[in-house]
Amino acid sequence: MTESTTEPARQDHTPLSPLPSAQPPVAFPQDRGCPYHPPAAYTPLREAGPLGRITLYDGRPARVVTGHALARQLLADPRLSTDRDRAGFPATSERVAKVRARRVALLGVDDPEHNTQRRLLIPSFSLKRITALRPQIQRTVDRLLDAMERQGPPAELVRAFALPLPSMVICSLLGVDYADHEFFEERSRVLLRGPAASDVERARDELESYLGALIDRKRREPGDGLLDELIHRESPDGPPDRDELIAFAVILLIAGHETTANMISLGTFTLLRHPDQLAALRSGEPATAVAVEELLRYLSIADGLLRVAREDIEVAGETIRAGEGVVFSTSLINRDEDAFAAPDALDWDRSARHHLAFGFGVHQCLGQNLARAELDIALRTLFARLPGLRLAVPAEEIPFKPGDTIQGMLELPVAW
Repeated sequence: MTESTTEPARQDHTPLSPLPSAQPPVAFPQDRGCPYHPPAAYTPLREAGPLGRITLYDGRPARVVTGHALARQLLADPRLSTDRDRAGFPATSERVAKVRARRVALLGVDDPEHNTQRRLLIPSFSLKRITALRPQIQRTVDRLLDAMERQGPPAELVRAFALPLPSMVICSLLGVDYADHEFFEERSRVLLRGPAASDVERARDELESYLGALIDRKRREPGDGLLDELIHRESPDGPPDRDELIAFAVILLIAGHETTANMISLGTFTLLRHPDQLAALRSGEPATAVAVEELLRYLSIADGLLRVAREDIEVAGETIRAGEGVVFSTSLINRDEDAFAAPDALDWDRSARHHLAFGFGVHQCLGQNLARAELDIALRTLFARLPGLRLAVPAEEIPFKPGDTIQGMLELPVAW
């Protein structure tokens, strides 16, 4: 890592040369050496792309997609399934494998069931709905920064700002009591990071029990959140059943705060490590919304979208066999030099909106409008309110997350 815009001595911009077809599979996932760069061990995959071979945590083989154009093609191909019950569905850790049979709304089902679920939720995450939420998001950001300023430096930014902001927003949107945030944040952390598979199962059970009780209470005493809307919505098919509501609540609650919290923390760290780009952002060139797209591309925090082939697929001069697991490495897809010039540079002048940080196709992230709004408001306001923001300890001492989970900072001590 470095204090300037000159990147580590990995020769990021050297021309890529093809590797022999006999290149052995690469283990996936692996830890990043720098929190905002893909693991150096993925270099053979990047050089050999766009379709390679990997071995998963348990030694099972899988195919990996690293090319941007191929990823768009395959993520829109119905012959690839997100159904975790299908034989051959890949798991990137024992933790993921242990809960694979548990129902996962949206992410874990194919059409037509997926389409039915998505239609129920789309109105709540429309651009119009999220635009109407922006004043509330701004007020929440201001309150959190007010508290940080009252306390004075130093501060730990993950706990003081990056985590509570999206937690408060998603709780308000869903109709979940933020007073319980420590409970669901901790269960979410265990679900995504373990340590043991048994811990993951217990955390999932406890979170589902909590949400089931909340849904039962909302049936008796309606509120004004998204869960209340789903419970009491009048439709020809009636409302979702209790298990469906719990599955919706689990995925929305976890995805609604974990991913954005990690983007805020890692985005802040990355900007502080790129002072020239930060200075340009503070000056108003570019607009924060443009910078957010480039940060989403550059950081690619959700690295490893999972699919399994329903049938043989001829692509890129090869055959993905029925039953083979397919992993989409977004950290490499979003660094594909055929799609992004000088992809290892953080560049405000590029148009990065075609990145695949939110996926692509029918399973593209439902909450992307909300995530963009939160990131825009959070980063713009943070650096405007605290113009002297800086790391409080050497960058090399700040811990970040391992490669088998959503990428981000475990903590981020700052001063101003």
